[in-house]
Amino acid sequence: MFKNIVVGLSGGVDSAVATLLLKRKGFNVTAVFLKNWDTADETGKCLSDEEYKDAQRICQKLDVPLLQVDFVKDYWHEVFTYLIDSYENGTTPNPDIMCNKNIKFNKFYQYARNNLKADAIATGHYAKSSFGSYLENYSINSKVKLLNARDNTKDQTFFLSQVKQEPLQRCMFPLADYKKIDVKKIATDNGLDFIAKKDESMGICFIGSRSFQNFISEYIEDNPGNFVDYDSGKIVGKHRGFHFWTLGQRCKISGAPKAYFIYRKESSTNDILVVQGTDHPALFTRLVMTSEPYWISEEPCELINNGILECEFKFQHSHPPVPCRVYKSLNNHLVIQLAKAKRAISPGQFAVLYLNNECLGSAPILQPGPSLQMIGETIDNDLDEYLDIGIRTAMR
Repeated sequence: MFKNIVVGLSGGVDSAVATLLLKRKGFNVTAVFLKNWDTADETGKCLSDEEYKDAQRICQKLDVPLLQVDFVKDYWHEVFTYLIDSYENGTTPNPDIMCNKNIKFNKFYQYARNNLKADAIATGHYAKSSFGSYLENYSINSKVKLLNARDNTKDQTFFLSQVKQEPLQRCMFPLADYKKIDVKKIATDNGLDFIAKKDESMGICFIGSRSFQNFISEYIEDNPGNFVDYDSGKIVGKHRGFHFWTLGQRCKISGAPKAYFIYRKESSTNDILVVQGTDHPALFTRLVMTSEPYWISEEPCELINNGILECEFKFQHSHPPVPCRVYKSLNNHLVIQLAKAKRAISPGQFAVLYLNNECLGSAPILQPGPSLQMIGETIDNDLDEYLDIGIRTAMR
């Protein structure tokens, strides 16, 4: 059933090895390089052009046809504009989640299926499909589930938590059962050592070696305001705009005896409230409110039948999941009670939910609940009584 496979090839080691493994399985493989960005960095180089050259070398070595497809306009409107709007509004975006949702598993998927007549697509993501790494368990009448990869440290299901059913049903994840160290060894053993030795890309891909502050200044005008000490109410410094700062970030304020960290952004006054100490209780909460969630396979029956779901929560990819209870409000929003207080949960981030190694889906965070400081607690205190009260209030 699955013969013609189109693989997304980035020019990195993961997608290169995924392409190699697909060829070994006997599929007719075509590689597509997604050109999402066409602006040069501060050195005058376009990062996309450099990556495409590596993709060409990979395909020459593996004897795989390569196409470059331009998604620059789509990426600008559906990912980059979202990023800029979020920072202007003082929220924290996740462009990787939106890129997977709108570009890789939408525009690219549609191009592969309609233009290249692909039976399925493949990527170098570290993730598992309930249909199998090569769709060997595909069932036309069943919904697919997104499962954690074998390599927990590289698992990328967090970034796939908004991907729709159709493209996920027809996506192969050849690296599902491989560790990163094994992927690099496979690359080296098969003449792809020039890719295996590349530095792993980190952060937002189109920024390059520039600082985020310098990059974002090219697209958002400064909107100066005050840094205000949350505890004393005193002005302790000046800032150039919300877009330079995220919640929990350390800010350099001269003359302070202890480092300040971003607590909250006040759009009505353009003030940024700051607190002293990275472990200040104002930065921590055990309650999260989200907008309507997207469930990858289906809404969990526990939530439908009982109104409560026991599962695990993540809002940052690199952090381990935290046990939680999920409640659904009358408007289909979620209230999430965390077993352990988490630091600097920010509006705009995604609450990603897991159960038994399955990524259930995610929802954009509207706001964190009351901080530990607000309810007179410390990080180590048990907050069950507070949480019950907070949930009843949030559910109204």
